[in-house]
Amino acid sequence: MIGLLATVLIVVEIDFKSFGSSQYPQIVPCVYVHCRAILERMPNAIPIITIGVIIVLLGAWIWVGKRARRPIPAQLKPGSPLPDFHAVDEHGDPVRSTGLHGSPTVILFVRGNWCPFCSTQVKDLTKHYKDIIDLGAKLVLLTPKPLETTRRVAQFFEVEFEFWLDDSLVVTEQLGLLQKTGVPSDYNREYGSDTVWPTALVVDAAGIIRFTELSKQVSDRPDPALLLSELKKTIKT
Repeated sequence: MIGLLATVLIVVEIDFKSFGSSQYPQIVPCVYVHCRAILERMPNAIPIITIGVIIVLLGAWIWVGKRARRPIPAQLKPGSPLPDFHAVDEHGDPVRSTGLHGSPTVILFVRGNWCPFCSTQVKDLTKHYKDIIDLGAKLVLLTPKPLETTRRVAQFFEVEFEFWLDDSLVVTEQLGLLQKTGVPSDYNREYGSDTVWPTALVVDAAGIIRFTELSKQVSDRPDPALLLSELKKTIKT
C-alpha cells in the first residue's frame, strides 16, 4: 500500500510540475511522509488515509486551476489598439508591432520548445495556415526564446510563420503577460525561470485588437478553427 500511495503521489507531482514551477504546490512530498508515518503506527487506517489523500489532492488541483486563471490585461482587451512594441525576428532584424498595420494578423505568444503544448499548437495551426494566408492575414509567433523545433515543424508543413523574439521579456511584461517562475526547474539553466503566458490575439488591419484569448491553464490552447473564425469576423467588420 505504501508503494501504491507513493506511485500515485509521484504521478500527481509530475502532473503539477507540467504547469510550471509557479503553479506547483509543494504538498506532495509532505502528504507522502505523513501518510507513511500514520500507516506505520496504524496499519488499519488505510481507508481513512485514502479518503484524506483524495481530499488533499483534489483541493490542490482546484488550487492550481484557480491560480492559473488570469484576467485579460487592460492593454490587450478587444477594442483596444495593439500596444506599440519592439522585438527582433529570427534573423536578428528589428521588427515593430506597428509594422503589422495594413493587414489583419493573428499573434500567438508561445512559451518555448520545452513546452509540449506550444509545439502541439503550432503543429495544429499548420493545418489552417493556408486559410489564414488566403484571407490576406499574417501569422506571427512571439516567443522569449528561439523556436528551432517549432521552425522545423513549420518548414516540414511548408508554411511561413513570422517568428519574433522577446529574449529579455520586455514586450511580455509590457503587455501584462509575464509568468514569473513559469518555466519548470529542469529547464531553468537554458530558458531561465520566467516566461510568457500563452495568449492569442486577432488584430485588424488598423491595429485594433478584435479577439483575445488567454489560456485558462498553461496546457490549454484555443482551437485553430476558432482563431480562423474570429479572423473572418474581423475582416468582415
